[in-house]
Amino acid sequence: MTAQPDPGTPSGGYGPPPAGHRALATGGATFAGVLLLVNGILAIFQGISAIAKDDVYARVGDYVYKINLTGWGWILLILGAIAAIAGWGILSRADWARAVGIALASLSLIAQFLFLPYQPLWSIVVMAIDVFVIWALATHQPEPTRR
Repeated sequence: MTAQPDPGTPSGGYGPPPAGHRALATGGATFAGVLLLVNGILAIFQGISAIAKDDVYARVGDYVYKINLTGWGWILLILGAIAAIAGWGILSRADWARAVGIALASLSLIAQFLFLPYQPLWSIVVMAIDVFVIWALATHQPEPTRR
């Protein structure tokens, strides 16, 4: 089944989204940049606390994958630092930041899934934020630059 153009729209259903949708996507991308920046800073603190003291987090259940908490601390610290930089880049409207933000939010989603045994509620909240960041950055179409 192929998609049919909507005859009620001026462009026949193809082309740029209406102005209201563009404003929503731009606002979502800005909010995604803020979330990525804050999420990165929080991941840095989460990583530092896991590196500094192995007994900060208690394992909630027994899972198939078991990873050293100090190793998780370094993973979270590095991902957090890069995510904070990418969030700042998104807010600064840097061209590279959108793709890096999507990649980092995807990695963060996977890392938080694997971190579920240590902080289940926090991991679920961060995973939801990561899904929003991926959606907002993937749907955002920046205005073409005029010379």
